Amino acid sequence: GAVGGAGAAMAAGPRWRERLFALYFLSHIPVTLLIDLQALLPAGLHPRGLTELLQWYAATFRDPMMLQPPEWFKAFIYCEAFLQMPFFPIAVYAFLKGGCKWIRTPAIIYSTHVATTLFAILAHILFHDFSKSEHLGPQTQRERLILLSVYAPYLLIPLLILFTMLYNPHYNHVEKRKRK
Repeated sequence: GAVGGAGAAMAAGPRWRERLFALYFLSHIPVTLLIDLQALLPAGLHPRGLTELLQWYAATFRDPMMLQPPEWFKAFIYCEAFLQMPFFPIAVYAFLKGGCKWIRTPAIIYSTHVATTLFAILAHILFHDFSKSEHLGPQTQRERLILLSVYAPYLLIPLLILFTMLYNPHYNHVEKRKRK
């Protein structure tokens, strides 16, 4: 019984993470469509309530990048729209279903890409001089850390995805194929 139980526990090992990943990708769909894409699309295309929500967010968390994105930040949003967005429903399906080994390579590509973009965004938040921004940016270290905490999950969860895909035996196990 103990050996069988250990085997079942190993198989169930990544389940809580798979559920977290599914929730992460599922929540990312409305955020991308309703909030993030406002930075790329012409003004007035989104309903007024969503525009006001973005303005409230930008003022509350002092995030001028969302109202007036620098070109490099816009490039990341284009990546989100055209590379990441099509992947979100696929990832939701794979992680909700659980045990889908085929998601390993796409998840590694996704998480590496996103973590890389987040390093640039977090460095900008920590070190950029926002005093010349048209929209209010973080002025104090505390305000920078608050804004950093908004973006941090988009670094931490992709890193957890990456390490799960690389090191969890469920995803990492390579089957040996017989050569013909």
